[in-house]
Amino acid sequence: MTTPPADPGVYISSTQTYQEVQKLGRAVDRIEIKLDEVLRETADIRGDVADHESRLRTLERARWPLPTVAALASVAGTASGLIALYR
Repeated sequence: MTTPPADPGVYISSTQTYQEVQKLGRAVDRIEIKLDEVLRETADIRGDVADHESRLRTLERARWPLPTVAALASVAGTASGLIALYR
């Protein structure tokens, strides 16, 4: 067993250092596991966002004829009104 040095400062034995390194290693392992879970959830979220995006695009494509039909109906109504007015 080693004796502490004569210096009155702080003494950390190699056993204490080893124990701290082991604790640090376990903490890093836990962080890696949590990070893997976060990355897996992020991939799931990306898939959901892509699905929502495609659904929105489909709805937008299906909606564009409505304003066109309304504009054509108003033009037809105006034209028929003008024809009726001048006859």
